[in-house]
Amino acid sequence: MAAVSEVQAILEQIRKVRQIRQYRPEPVPEDIVQQLLEIARWTGSSRNTQPWHFIVVDDREILRQLSQLRPPIHWLAGAPLGIAIVLNGQSEISEAYDEGRVTERLLIAAKLLGLGGGVAWYGDEAQEAEAKRILGIPPERTARSLVAIGYPLSARDPRPTPVSRGRKPLTELVSANRYGRPWPRAKS
Repeated sequence: MAAVSEVQAILEQIRKVRQIRQYRPEPVPEDIVQQLLEIARWTGSSRNTQPWHFIVVDDREILRQLSQLRPPIHWLAGAPLGIAIVLNGQSEISEAYDEGRVTERLLIAAKLLGLGGGVAWYGDEAQEAEAKRILGIPPERTARSLVAIGYPLSARDPRPTPVSRGRKPLTELVSANRYGRPWPRAKS
């Protein structure tokens, strides 16, 4: 069992996972890509369906084409690697849940391996169809996103209209037992 200090250090790293949109140009080593794929493969899924297929994209031209699908993901062109998440397309609700789980696992694993990651959503149905065409994905499959991975150049949001940083306090986000009841509970 890990020492409390080791657990605290890991939790602190998980807390620091950020959406990275600027990467250094060097490629991600193959052994690290393999580790990321193993993390993805072992991610839990609804009813253990494992509804995913992963496309490792390290072709800069393909990443550039995907980045052109819509302006908010233009930053994708600068990523050295992407892992496209392709789902079976058989259960929209459970596969959306599974996609979220595997995406977050990839982002956390990237951080723990000294990398950064960012999620690029392709966009609406037409943009998703174009992403499928670019990646050779059959039309009946679901493909909404790609997780970019690389060595962070900056955590700054390079988009022209970045969102504000920081987090709301827990007192605004957490209730005790019923919505609207203050957390932490008052001492009696």
